[in-house]
Amino acid sequence: MSRPAGRVLILLELLQSGGVRTTAELADRLGVDGRTVRRYVDQLSDLDLPVEAVRGRYGGYRLARGYRLPPLMLSDDEALAVLLGLVAGRRAGLMTTTDTASETAAAKIRRVLPERLARKLDTVLDSLAFTEPPSEFATPDAAVLLAVADAVRNRRPISIRYTDRNGQRSDRTLHPHGIVSHSGRWYVTGTDPGIRADRTLRLDRIADARTLPGSFDVPAEPDTAQRVLSGFATAAYRHEVRLRIYGTVEQIRARLPASIATVEELSAAEGLDPATERWLRVELRAERLDWIPPLLASLDRPFVIERPDELRDLVVALANRLSSSARQS
Repeated sequence: MSRPAGRVLILLELLQSGGVRTTAELADRLGVDGRTVRRYVDQLSDLDLPVEAVRGRYGGYRLARGYRLPPLMLSDDEALAVLLGLVAGRRAGLMTTTDTASETAAAKIRRVLPERLARKLDTVLDSLAFTEPPSEFATPDAAVLLAVADAVRNRRPISIRYTDRNGQRSDRTLHPHGIVSHSGRWYVTGTDPGIRADRTLRLDRIADARTLPGSFDVPAEPDTAQRVLSGFATAAYRHEVRLRIYGTVEQIRARLPASIATVEELSAAEGLDPATERWLRVELRAERLDWIPPLLASLDRPFVIERPDELRDLVVALANRLSSSARQS
């Protein structure tokens, strides 16, 4: 746990011991100045803890009379799961507003745990290291997320203000079908009734989500996650790539997931098993082509490039480089 968060918890412990604690006393116990004490008090107030300021010669701070946090009855496994979930969620972009929300939630949980369990959890968190730095994601507004989720659950239209990737703002009506978290970002899928078309929108680009009267029917297929992945695979990019690859759907999907490419296969009704090797058409879109030749090589399956010609040149160049390196060895 970070040192500032630890000091805030110590401040709460001091206040819970009862009586009025002067700013000077608290500053001395925490090893900080008076301004920092006031900042820590504000953090406790942001956690909805009833800290009262007492004025006068012997003034300072105290908790509201009769207030004390109850113990949180979690087992070792449950407490560890909750705190690790907060840490992992923050690193994976599964947070709203800022990281402060997860930090204050963890501080609340840590504070009300029995001391024996709290010390054990601190040992885990202090020992924990990650191989990659935390990812930076634009996070959705909590109020927007709650409003959209309520509309999804109750099948209510919503009015939103949306800013697209070009910075253009527009007011829209949406029939939201579901919320999807993908690669650290939050999306809502739904139908724009004005143009009768499906839409996938980033939640962090939505402002002023308001529920409208009425209701709508949600289509049965496909599910919301599949809608998001399909949208990525068919989005407009600089290059449109079309291939024929010999293999199974599973072999192709191991390197080209649904968020990257579409795979055209014959239906099961025509008597073909998806696990059977055959020629399949694969289409994808990309801003750059340089990453595709190594990916095709990693498939280790026969393939034919239908378009673009530039991709054929890149594949030939890669093959020549590999051949040259093998001869030198």
